[in-house]
Amino acid sequence: MTHELKKIVREYQSATAKGLKCVLATVVALDGSSYRRPGVRMLILEDGHMIGAVSGGCVEKEVVRQAQSVFTHDISKIMTYDGRYRLGCEGILYILLEPFRPDKLFLETFEKTLTSRQHFEIRSYFEKKEGSNADYGSTVVFGQEPLPLLTGFRPHDKLEVFEQSMKPCFKLFIIGAEHDAVQLCSFASMAGWEVTIVTDPSEEKNILDFEGAHDFLGILPESFPVDEIDRHTAIVLMNHSYSKDLKYLLRLKDSKPTYLGLLGPYKRREQLFNELMELSPEISYDFLDGIHGPAGLNIGAETPQEIAISIVAEILSVIREKEPMPLKNKKTGIHD
Repeated sequence: MTHELKKIVREYQSATAKGLKCVLATVVALDGSSYRRPGVRMLILEDGHMIGAVSGGCVEKEVVRQAQSVFTHDISKIMTYDGRYRLGCEGILYILLEPFRPDKLFLETFEKTLTSRQHFEIRSYFEKKEGSNADYGSTVVFGQEPLPLLTGFRPHDKLEVFEQSMKPCFKLFIIGAEHDAVQLCSFASMAGWEVTIVTDPSEEKNILDFEGAHDFLGILPESFPVDEIDRHTAIVLMNHSYSKDLKYLLRLKDSKPTYLGLLGPYKRREQLFNELMELSPEISYDFLDGIHGPAGLNIGAETPQEIAISIVAEILSVIREKEPMPLKNKKTGIHD
């Protein structure tokens, strides 16, 4: 969710530079089931352009139509969308439409919070009924400081509140620079992850070779920034070099990423583990047990693109703490 809000803020800054007003749409409540859950957002520009989506694409035109009164009167509103009769989703969406005009302090604080990888919270105030109300709106709480999305907005205590905890953007270190690393970078960035490519300084590559990359490091294993690893970080070793992978494992042995993946077959992994224990006898078995090698889910992947999909899927299953399975075999709801 944080990466979606980051994109919305970037697009808002671009739009205001062009003199365009913006309206933020947020799903704040749901009765029944829907394509996405409360907390999803999209930005509507005055010229009709949309950033993000609140569904699979079926609700957006109605959201844009309903947003016109917010553009005209500058007053927030709640709209409902009953998917039971239109989509077969068996749910009613409650969508808050509000003028989106964060001030300079908000923008600066938001950027600092993203950079320092801190949690923050969004609170949206509304009622579960259609209509406009100047008391509807949202604030973002950075630490103990609530800042409004519309300058001058003050929360009303008697309204319902949708609260959403926002985590730092998920970070992925891809260690390697071959074609499969390019594909993994592309798919991971489309998922909204901040991807950092790590390569040997001798590689004739740069960030422009990796579509969607957030950062690029041409460093040796001993210089890998282990202090940047937190519980919202994944690492995939895909050097195609046994010696480089061994050096990186030695560097990472005391770190605790959410996911550590190792490319290559089972036999290669066992050889790496054996040599790793010889070079570092004190190494934790928990560290070794936590390595996903070979990286990826068993979906029959063969091409670099398919392998990238299998790795992204495995990382998602780990960070969401879900056992991979066909959804048709799931007895409860998709999001349960």
